Amino acid sequence: MTFVVRAARRDDVDQLYEMAKLTGGGFTNLPPDRDALNAKLERSEEAFAKTEGESANDLFLLALENTETGQVRGTAQIFAAVGKRWPFYSYRINTFTQHSKELDRTFTSQILSLTTDYEGASEVGGLFLHPNERAGGLGMLLARSRYLFIAKHRERFGEKVIAELRGVIDEAGGSAFWDALAGKFFGMSFQEADEFNARHGHQFIADLMPKHPIYLNMLPESARSVIGKPHPSGRAAMRMLEKENFKYAGYIDIFDGGPTMEADIDTVKSVANSREARISAISDTSDTHSLAATGTLEAFRCCYAHVEAQGEDEVAIDRAAAEILNAQIGTSVRYVPR
Repeated sequence: MTFVVRAARRDDVDQLYEMAKLTGGGFTNLPPDRDALNAKLERSEEAFAKTEGESANDLFLLALENTETGQVRGTAQIFAAVGKRWPFYSYRINTFTQHSKELDRTFTSQILSLTTDYEGASEVGGLFLHPNERAGGLGMLLARSRYLFIAKHRERFGEKVIAELRGVIDEAGGSAFWDALAGKFFGMSFQEADEFNARHGHQFIADLMPKHPIYLNMLPESARSVIGKPHPSGRAAMRMLEKENFKYAGYIDIFDGGPTMEADIDTVKSVANSREARISAISDTSDTHSLAATGTLEAFRCCYAHVEAQGEDEVAIDRAAAEILNAQIGTSVRYVPR
């Protein structure tokens, strides 16, 4: 396999822009706007260059590159700690029960409460794979490379990690959840709010979003039916997250009602099961049954590889992967079974 996940660079902006135009909306982490993408790449460059100091604003933007053609075919992102510089809002679904003695009836309702419960959590997001590359396990490589990056830089991240999945959006690019709730307070369509958020952040949410709980029974069925549901294109991503020990705990995105998945970082399987070793041999095998990563920060590289234990803290790696990873005898590698 000729693909590697590496730190995104500023000269990737044109290719990222072309991919951003393919996302279909509701994907704020990869906006089809050159200025916003340049700002994101600049922020990522600063995070990769930092070796000390607080990491609240750190964003690590990763790119999937075809090493034979040089084309960027996917992206993934890691936020070190959300909600530290700006509030990170979610809706939490709660159950509210009332009893009437006169009627001898108990009424149970679900309500949405605006919260900042995930303040300080790390976040994985921005996972997008070019439509022509959605085969051969590249989505899994891109997604799980983030966990190897976290494992190699554990001190830069929190105790909890979240992933927001895009909610259900109709063919016209609208959101029934947005139209039924937030759209009534913002005077803009879902697409307009989505684009504004991608370019300017979501302080406007704090300014205008209603702070009182919302009874789900007061929303139309079209909105209730999509709450906590991922976009059809995100179902595979949800299954991958569940395999990594993420779970849905009743928190949803305030824009489209999509589910927020959460996990304790140290229980994420690709973090917990990964191991660090020194390369002691390079082989000619072509059986790639592991993910392997070398380098730190801007030198980070991850690909599929054949990794075979050679003794305590030593491994052999296949030649093709060693070339992709810029690795040689003595190089430290973190790996996890595929």
